[in-house]
Amino acid sequence: MSRSTTHSSDRHGTPRTPHAPDSDHGPEGSGARQSRDSRTAVTVFVALGANVVIALAKAVGGIFAGSPALLSEAAHSVADSLNEVFLLASLKRSRRAPDDQHPFGYGKERYFWALLAAVGIFVMGGCFSFFQGAEALSAGSSEDHSGYLVGLAVLGVALIAEGSSLVRALIQVRGHAREAGRGMATELRKGDDPTLRTVLAEDSTACLGVVFALLGMWLHMVTGQVVYEATASFLIGALLVYVAYRLARESRGRLIGEAIDPVQRRELRRFLETQPEIDTVTTLLTMRLGNGSTLVAARVDLVPGLDSEEVEEVLVRVKTAMAELWPHADQVFLDVTDASAKDRAKARADRQALEETAAAVEREDGGA
Repeated sequence: MSRSTTHSSDRHGTPRTPHAPDSDHGPEGSGARQSRDSRTAVTVFVALGANVVIALAKAVGGIFAGSPALLSEAAHSVADSLNEVFLLASLKRSRRAPDDQHPFGYGKERYFWALLAAVGIFVMGGCFSFFQGAEALSAGSSEDHSGYLVGLAVLGVALIAEGSSLVRALIQVRGHAREAGRGMATELRKGDDPTLRTVLAEDSTACLGVVFALLGMWLHMVTGQVVYEATASFLIGALLVYVAYRLARESRGRLIGEAIDPVQRRELRRFLETQPEIDTVTTLLTMRLGNGSTLVAARVDLVPGLDSEEVEEVLVRVKTAMAELWPHADQVFLDVTDASAKDRAKARADRQALEETAAAVEREDGGA
């Protein structure tokens, strides 16, 4: 006879633990999340201010010098500025409380706006840069390079400003990595804040794009060959298209529904399996709902002999313990059911596969 029942929880958790690097819910966790969001907002504002000033300077310098590389960089900065407006909107909208239409909250707003930012980088930055490179090749070289010194000076100032914004973003990434107990490289790959990663990607490509433009303009001025500057525009365009693709692919995965890190899934499964009343964890599903918010759905088979009141007590105790260990798991659903022999065999295979995947991730992170 089946004893299936579903018990859900939508807690707003408790303090952070070493096993919950992305948790920010609960009285203390909420404050931590707001503090992190405030730091991210400052980082975005710094990048926005730098990009607005730089975009104007590059546009004026590019028109004055007639430089395709400098105009490509102007388009790059305009795209970055608009994208940072998107990211600021995502910070505000993702903090809205759950409602009837969105019972799991608005955390995925960040992924949506990050996707729009990726589209903006591709269209306004990448495509315009390719256009400038092609136009430069078709127009040929100009003998008048009088405005190039001004253009080079503008790019030099831009490199300093973009570098300052990049340093600010890197400092915040390092802080997040320390909080999570992992290296910066791992935080960049697996961090849960798409807004910060987008700003970091924009600042990194901005610095590299300025270097390309500087080299292209200087070689054009020295050799008189426009091909160098056109090549710089193409390189800037290719760089922006690549970054846009990476950001869009990441946002797409999380909008569709992405599981949490395998190491965290392994910790969750181990915790459930070590509970004396749980005989088998037949299914464990997780999904990121936003920055520091995770859905956990598990189907478990309890040991025989428990009545309905005891089952309820077990579920409450298990979820209370999970709230203390993983505050980011703020939507928990436990389905208690009888497991067949086939279910048990599948559970063993799933556990083994998860152990191997988590071990591989740990080895990769250890080498990062």
